[in-house]
Amino acid sequence: MARTTGNRRPRSFYWLTALFALFMLFLYGPTLTIGILSFQGPNGGLTFPMNGVSLYWFHNLFTEQQVGDFGGSFTRSLLLGVGVMLCTTVFSLLAGFAYRRRFAGSNTLFYLTLASLIIPSILISLGIGLMFDRLGWAPHWYSSAFGAHLTWTLPFGLLIMFAVFNRFNPSFEAAARDLGASHWQTVRLIVLPLIAPSLLGVALFGLTLSYDEFARTLMVSGSFNTLPLELFGMTTNVTTPVLYALGTLTTVFSFAVITLIVVLMSISRQRQQHH
Repeated sequence: MARTTGNRRPRSFYWLTALFALFMLFLYGPTLTIGILSFQGPNGGLTFPMNGVSLYWFHNLFTEQQVGDFGGSFTRSLLLGVGVMLCTTVFSLLAGFAYRRRFAGSNTLFYLTLASLIIPSILISLGIGLMFDRLGWAPHWYSSAFGAHLTWTLPFGLLIMFAVFNRFNPSFEAAARDLGASHWQTVRLIVLPLIAPSLLGVALFGLTLSYDEFARTLMVSGSFNTLPLELFGMTTNVTTPVLYALGTLTTVFSFAVITLIVVLMSISRQRQQHH
């Protein structure tokens, strides 16, 4: 094991720091590059060097485009993400309560739920699309794509709730019942406030995973694209930095949502400490 001499750090520290810096560059470098290029001047292109600095392409984003439906695809992705988020949170919570006690078939149901994480996403999308076709139902982003996204978000939500309830101290519930609280009062006044930060985490998972899901939406979105599909289609047709402007705005939106959830989780923890 490497040892430090006085305040000197071991050589391995600098190697690992450099490796971590390279990882961060690999992780955020492309996003940063797209963000910079989205501020190209009106005559700018898709690559460096910059030909002026302006907000021209952001303004152009909200005008009528020859190719692409930014507003419509963004609205569909947002509505789909919110719907998936709500369903993921509610069903993950109910599943977490259910799995606090063993029941017949619980193991089988658990492994079947996790199987959707192992099966390639494109196969799940293809299977749901074929099922809708055999049933004579038209696929839509709010029906078939909605179900496809739940096969992705629900297992994550379930695993989070397992971790939450495994660490939950049941003595809080016992104390509430000893004081005369009903089962519903115990859940509403004791359990839900204590696990609220984790529920916000499940909601964040559901929203972000659905918002940028591509493979599971590909075969089941119907006639109207979600934002990831619209972006993919634009990469073969649009040759202006307006594509980068859209990517920058969606990235900012994603970070705003994450920041909002983190703030809500922080407020929830502070309220628990005060009580």
